[in-house]
Amino acid sequence: MLFSSPIFIFIFLPIVLFLICIGRKSLHNTILLIASLVFYSWGSLSQAPIFLFSIVLNYFFGIAISNKEGNRAKITLALAVSANLLMLGYFKYFNFFIENLNVLSSVFNFKPIEHTKVTLPIGISFFTFHALSYVIDVYRKKVSVQKNFFDLALYISFFPQLIAGPIVRYYDVATQFTNRVMNIEKAAFGMQRFVFGLSKKVIIANTLAYTADKIFNLPPSEISNELSWLGIICYTMQIYFDFSGYSDMAIGLAKIFGFDFPENFNYPYSSESIKEFWRRWHISLSTWFRDFLYIPLGGNRGSELATIRNLLIVFFCTGFWHGASWTFIVWGMYHGTFLFLERIGFEKL
Repeated sequence: MLFSSPIFIFIFLPIVLFLICIGRKSLHNTILLIASLVFYSWGSLSQAPIFLFSIVLNYFFGIAISNKEGNRAKITLALAVSANLLMLGYFKYFNFFIENLNVLSSVFNFKPIEHTKVTLPIGISFFTFHALSYVIDVYRKKVSVQKNFFDLALYISFFPQLIAGPIVRYYDVATQFTNRVMNIEKAAFGMQRFVFGLSKKVIIANTLAYTADKIFNLPPSEISNELSWLGIICYTMQIYFDFSGYSDMAIGLAKIFGFDFPENFNYPYSSESIKEFWRRWHISLSTWFRDFLYIPLGGNRGSELATIRNLLIVFFCTGFWHGASWTFIVWGMYHGTFLFLERIGFEKL
């Protein structure tokens, strides 16, 4: 169920708003949790058990981590991180690894590995990162463990950020499950932001996508230099208005229900460097990798060579997180390489 679909705008959202308006405040979280589970199940009911298993698993991991100290807490955290990454790795990357192994096998005339393709659960990249941010911040004692299962389930499953982000840290919304304010001013702002994002997605991004697809589907011999540039520009603007429009809709929806989500895009195409670009583009993702991968690896606290290594690891993972294909890996390493070049002085040229 997409935010731009008629069933969401004219049926799902009005029903949820109606139930929130007539329901007691103490029931709001329950209503939003049920709505979020319905929203997820609408996309694929068969994948809902995997999603629910992730919620239950991380609820108990959070409690286990909070009840331990020292090495025991560290070991429990390692198990929690490993379990989440194994789930993500199996469902998102199993097909990719088998296909590449089969390509390699064909080079040496080995028999290919026969396998049944694994179906990718909707939103697994996002709800896994939400869960990881929770258990890691509990270990770091940045947040208190959430003992109310339904509030944690709402955090991981909340439908505005479930399918395509932004990646909202538990740290940023922990107090909002019990102490948020819903009023006319917030609802009006949220609706305005939702409509603004919807317009970016439907009117601008979809129109640009039509043009870009038309150009890129032409035979290469029929694509002139002018058409190539038009296709590139249309696609460049399409992905920005598509992603930022979805973030605007998510932030607006959250505001309607009293939640304050952090901004996710800040005019990235006005950046003067790749480093600045990643401070403005998909901010929630870049800060997640900064806090949970780059800094634990050592960040820029070691030698220049170690810092460059850390940057390349982060952007390899950033590319691979976006999709299970070599195209995304190359895209990630492309950005990582330019950050490396900027760091050694090319930014000043």
